[in-house]
Amino acid sequence: MTHFIDKARPDLKGKSILITGGTGSLGSQLTKTLLRHYAPRRVAVYARDEFDHCELQNSLSAEELPGFRSFIGDVRDVDRLFMACQGVDVIIHAAALKQIPMAEYNPFECIKTNVIGAQNVVQAAIRCKVPKVIALSTDKAVNPINLYGASKLAADKIFVGANSLGADAGSHFSVVRYGNVLGSKGSIVPFFLKLMREGTKSLPITDDRMTRFWISLQQAVDFVLSSLELMRGGEIFIPKIPSMKITDLASAIAPHLPQHIIGIRPGEKLHELMIDCHSARTTIDMGDRFVIEPEWHFWPYKSYAEDGYPRVEEGFEYGSNVNDVWMEESELVSAVPAIRPAA
Repeated sequence: MTHFIDKARPDLKGKSILITGGTGSLGSQLTKTLLRHYAPRRVAVYARDEFDHCELQNSLSAEELPGFRSFIGDVRDVDRLFMACQGVDVIIHAAALKQIPMAEYNPFECIKTNVIGAQNVVQAAIRCKVPKVIALSTDKAVNPINLYGASKLAADKIFVGANSLGADAGSHFSVVRYGNVLGSKGSIVPFFLKLMREGTKSLPITDDRMTRFWISLQQAVDFVLSSLELMRGGEIFIPKIPSMKITDLASAIAPHLPQHIIGIRPGEKLHELMIDCHSARTTIDMGDRFVIEPEWHFWPYKSYAEDGYPRVEEGFEYGSNVNDVWMEESELVSAVPAIRPAA
């Protein structure tokens, strides 16, 4: 399993960090990792649901609580964001509506949160002169076929372009893009485990050809933090992570259960892309990750190629079905211990 933090570990001692959408799976793990290992002055979690705030707060130890702050707020509310960004050194923007069918049925709400919300974060960060802002994206933003992916593509463009607006304020904006997070809320692993607890006789598979990129929750956290240290402003960071067929995932979780095909769902792809061939001409290979550099940059920007990192070949694509690395069952179990609970 790749340890992304070995590439670059940020110095966040005494820093004030704001995490939008910080009560979600990744935001909660980020909060705990920062408080336990990075000695920040404070970690402020900005999210709408007061119950989720309480749940996160109750999961922290007595030693961690003094550095924790709960900000009830919505990224749609730019004035509240402006208040939350006062004195902040780093923003990690994780807030988003992610459920594909929900986004299709509630398109205006998806746009308000994922697109207008991203714009509001940018505006608040520039007004408050926040030095570093990094946004979480998704493989579904590449050649999107659903509204969720399209909204995240728009958000990515907003964050990259924000460097033109934020240069005078000293604010830098970058993006991290990764695949499915193993064991996160709403993902397929908890769904399969739930079906097993309910006594299902077989597991539903949309298509037996389907592949996906997979990353563990802690890997995702470490990738975000290491990219935060590396960022120059305008890049999209993409981890080198394994792929796995959905059928193999199901077999690893429940080897004793048969599988039945239910058909691919609306807005779903057989395979996911994290880098398409059109982005290859601006993509750098940094060993444990790829970096898509900004095609247009109206702010001072130094390419990673100047530091000796190679560019990928013309026409290169990074897709879950043509990946060089495939996840082993042992890696899956290590990332999600609930698959093989202790006796």
